[in-house]
Amino acid sequence: MDKLERIFELQARFDQALIEKRNLGHIKPEEWIQKEVLAMVSELGELLNEVNFKWWKKPKEIDYDAIKEELVDILHFLISMCIKVGMTAEDLYQAYLAKNKENFDRQEGKSEKSGYEWGAK
Repeated sequence: MDKLERIFELQARFDQALIEKRNLGHIKPEEWIQKEVLAMVSELGELLNEVNFKWWKKPKEIDYDAIKEELVDILHFLISMCIKVGMTAEDLYQAYLAKNKENFDRQEGKSEKSGYEWGAK
């Protein structure tokens, strides 16, 4: 089992325990997505707070451990949403490869979509 598959397995186990122990089995997949997107937005806000985005405030020393923790929180919600829509670790990996190729193709002017090329103004 690779690391991404293990992450999916652990997240599925956590999600199932949460559903069972908090009696959340009535929530539909699309509602889960809504809730998890909101939770992810909250975590993104926490991440922003760690990187001194408030230009009007005296910057604090960056805590890279806190940043890493927020990134992992975001990953939890992303993987949970993948699971809710039936996406496997392999599906995510393949979709990432395809999108990454498309992103490079866009930047290199090899895509149907224009306006992304390196150095384009």
